[in-house]
Amino acid sequence: MSKTITAVVALLLVFVLILFNTTFTVNFHEVAIKTRLGRPAGIIRDPGLHFKLPFFIDSVSKLDTRQQFVKSPIKTVQTRDGQQVMVQAFMLWKVGEDDEQSQSFFNSYGSLAGAQRDLETLLQGSLGQVGGYRFDQLIGADSKLPEAERAILADVQANATSGVVPISVGISRVAFPPKTTTAVMRRMSAVQETLANLEEARGNSEASTIKQRAQAQAQIIRDFAEQWAAVIEARGNEEATRYYEQMRDHADLAIFLSWLDTLRAGLRGSTTFVTDMTKAPFHLIDLGSKAGPNGIPQPDSKYIEDGSGESQ
Repeated sequence: MSKTITAVVALLLVFVLILFNTTFTVNFHEVAIKTRLGRPAGIIRDPGLHFKLPFFIDSVSKLDTRQQFVKSPIKTVQTRDGQQVMVQAFMLWKVGEDDEQSQSFFNSYGSLAGAQRDLETLLQGSLGQVGGYRFDQLIGADSKLPEAERAILADVQANATSGVVPISVGISRVAFPPKTTTAVMRRMSAVQETLANLEEARGNSEASTIKQRAQAQAQIIRDFAEQWAAVIEARGNEEATRYYEQMRDHADLAIFLSWLDTLRAGLRGSTTFVTDMTKAPFHLIDLGSKAGPNGIPQPDSKYIEDGSGESQ
């Protein structure tokens, strides 16, 4: 019984091994290259299960027919106006659709990985097409980058190995080398500094003009104010002169008003006075003071000036 089981298991293993070596599958996005004893034996594109001769007789290699991506190394290119720029590009490509192209691709590279390295070098060499443009034609809204990309694609297509189908090329980087970038930044900084100095000088000029205009207007206002003050002063002097003339004609009244002003100033606030009520102007507080001919109370004691000009 155990020998039977062993034999069955052995037969199953042999069957599986034979089945593994005589079948292969193709996905919908693949193409299979069959070789027999090292020679081309056909191209299989139909997806599904397929058969082959076992072991070393037939061998099958599969190629992905979907679009592939490759990116070039950075390359320094001199533009038409003498600028040194660093350019990097990418490319979408795929294996040719017909059997001849697929077979040619397999014979040249054997795999996608082998083609990737070769296409990177090919794409880097085609970046020299950028040298046909000025730097200002490669940047900005109206740049000719699409035209340069088409030129690179045409150059790649002209030099690509049979079986490789370049689809599109895009430029992913256009930049100055580090030394050039530093020089450009310094030049831009100098230009910006010059513009800033011009704006500062213009601002100072406008500020000076505004200041001079303000000073002129202020002087006009001061002159007007001085003239108006002179008019008011003249009018005041005229009024004072008239008042003085009136007071001179009525000296007793002027003296009485002066007494009242002095008394009002002296008794302002909380003030305590010890004084002679017979002397002016405090005699006005004394209800017993005698009135003069004009009805104005008169002090009993007169001021007497000594030799120093002081009154006693």
